[in-house]
Amino acid sequence: MGKLTFALNLTLDGCCDHRGCAPDDQLFRYWTRLMDEAGGMLWGRKVYELMEAYWPAVARDPKASRLDRAWARKLDAKNKYVVTTTRRDFPWRNTHRVQGNLADAIKGLKKATPRGLLAGSPTLSTELHRLGLIDEYLFVVHPRVAGHGPYLFVDWRASHLKFIDAKRFKSGVVALRYKS
Repeated sequence: MGKLTFALNLTLDGCCDHRGCAPDDQLFRYWTRLMDEAGGMLWGRKVYELMEAYWPAVARDPKASRLDRAWARKLDAKNKYVVTTTRRDFPWRNTHRVQGNLADAIKGLKKATPRGLLAGSPTLSTELHRLGLIDEYLFVVHPRVAGHGPYLFVDWRASHLKFIDAKRFKSGVVALRYKS
């Protein structure tokens, strides 16, 4: 059975706005390696739509940076699972709608995906955390204070996580890995 890893960029004050945590080349390569190792991506509808609006075009753009195009092409090829009750049409290649009871559906995906899943949606991950479905947490903390939200840990159930490891990047970013 594959593990479900919740992985997200955030600032020191817990802001998880994607516009506030742009990765440099070293961090971009780190995220690409993580995606390569995973069997699929798991997102809520909002994050899926943010990704869908940007990355497929980058994959086809000869003017995009080499790292951006590499990420975009790998993401295009990767299975993408979307939890949504409102959307049914997914033109982006390899996109699948997660249906039915969330806990049962995610347990089934974990069984069917031995290389594991990367979840990157703050709202969805709140519910996955509440249901006890997250196996690992990867918080990539950027050395800045955003001073605004959205904030990650709003309405999360209290829990004690066990430290696995940390990786420090030249930029001052630190990737902290925990298990439940």
